[in-house]
Amino acid sequence: MSASTRDSFYLYRKLKSSLMMGLTLVATVLTLLPLIFVLAYLVSKGLSSLNFNFFTHLPKPVGEPGGGMANAIVGTFELVALASLMGVPIGIGAGLYLNEYGGSLSAPARFAADVLIGMPSIVVGIFAYVVVVRPMHGFSALAGGFALGIIMIPLVTRTTEEMVRLVPQELREAALALGVTRWRTTVSIVVRTAAAGIATGVILAIARVAGETAPLLFTAFGNRFWSHGLSEPIASLTVQVYTYAISPFANWQRQAWAGALVLTGIVLALELGVRWITRGRLKPLR
Repeated sequence: MSASTRDSFYLYRKLKSSLMMGLTLVATVLTLLPLIFVLAYLVSKGLSSLNFNFFTHLPKPVGEPGGGMANAIVGTFELVALASLMGVPIGIGAGLYLNEYGGSLSAPARFAADVLIGMPSIVVGIFAYVVVVRPMHGFSALAGGFALGIIMIPLVTRTTEEMVRLVPQELREAALALGVTRWRTTVSIVVRTAAAGIATGVILAIARVAGETAPLLFTAFGNRFWSHGLSEPIASLTVQVYTYAISPFANWQRQAWAGALVLTGIVLALELGVRWITRGRLKPLR
């Protein structure tokens, strides 16, 4: 190959590499732009309605200025806590079973988890309405937590299974060689080693259900006042934002933007929490 041909070939490869690098950079920018635009629009619309009363006061009737979404903020955390009490233990236990024990139920369980992950949340809400709301003869926080818990289970299950799979087999064999029982090895060695990854799955599942609206319309329903029991309807940010956003009243629409901004802030805080918990800890183990 002559020197000129070699130089031409090198120039072609360099131009091709630069072109592909430019295309990936453009794709990255296009990925970031929607998030930037959404956040900027939310801040511009909702920040003006945020004040101390928004976090401490109940909603005001139509025509009265002021008010807030204190009950909806607290209700969101209550619903997420109820969902976590149901979804986290079941999801982690199922993920450990799929990877550590296997058996005839493994394939059906994986298939069911994958189907549930892709299932529309409104279908889960209808199911929770039939199973919990109708037998209890009313909407309630328990029904809302049950619906959100169903959504959490497959997310936590699949994440737990994948994170546990990264734990080196040598750690299990060493523990078993020392006479440690299998269940003790799973709890004390495997789970502790994969704790950061499991925590990631849990927090991401919480962030997912915190923004759900459709299931809560069929279960928790909503409440303009404080909820004094788990068997009563309860307010949530998502339902409150939905109700205010479709209303014809300007004050309610402004508060809907503020509620959307607060909800987005909660989700972003959870995502940042994932990054902080798992920084440098999710590299493949060798």
